[in-house]
Amino acid sequence: METQKITPFLWFDTQAEEAARFYTSVFKDSKLVAITRYPDGAPGGRAGSVMTASFELNGLQFTALNGGPEFTFSLATSFVVHCQTQEEVDYYWEKLSAGGEESQCGWLKDKFGLSWQIVPDPMIEMYASGDPEKSRRMMQVMLTMRKLDIVALKRAYEGS
Repeated sequence: METQKITPFLWFDTQAEEAARFYTSVFKDSKLVAITRYPDGAPGGRAGSVMTASFELNGLQFTALNGGPEFTFSLATSFVVHCQTQEEVDYYWEKLSAGGEESQCGWLKDKFGLSWQIVPDPMIEMYASGDPEKSRRMMQVMLTMRKLDIVALKRAYEGS
């Protein structure tokens, strides 16, 4: 297996394996790759417990570490999930927000505290059109939403 140049490395307290199994259940074409365990003599009485869980989401490799409670996730880091349809937006929103918390403008935190942005690509394409008035109208509507609604964004963009 070829190692990708950059691998997202996620620090958990004790939920690395649970998180890896959850994420691989949400994303298609994903798999749990390997589990490593802390060796005998590991600090904090962790010998034998899960140290890391390596997994792939749509071909992108991740590593989850059970490093303890010293560090937690913040909004400063998030993952964007690009969606082509409202059905995709709805699917990822429902799965990733379950047990977590919904935020504004397509952002959510999953049950582990990791932030995600569920973004419809049609919205990005409308922004890229270069029409500032249409983009402004769409932005105003987007700012009122939690989960993004492609039809409502298109209506705002088109001024209808």
